Amino acid sequence: MTIERMILLIVGLVVIVSVLLGIYHSPYWFWVTGLMGAHLVQASFTGMCPVVMTLKKLGLPSKPDFG
Repeated sequence: MTIERMILLIVGLVVIVSVLLGIYHSPYWFWVTGLMGAHLVQASFTGMCPVVMTLKKLGLPSKPDFG
């Protein structure tokens, strides 16, 4: 698995879990979904993402022609 695919998996899981927790537990969990969206926008402009840096340190390969 590449870094790009792992990021898609992690973000997808965080969004799904936070939405389910927001529906069934407390609406405050929707803040996690909003913060994840804000972080994705920030990362698209700056290129800085702590999860990517962590995955690189773990040795996951990167695929430059992701698509």
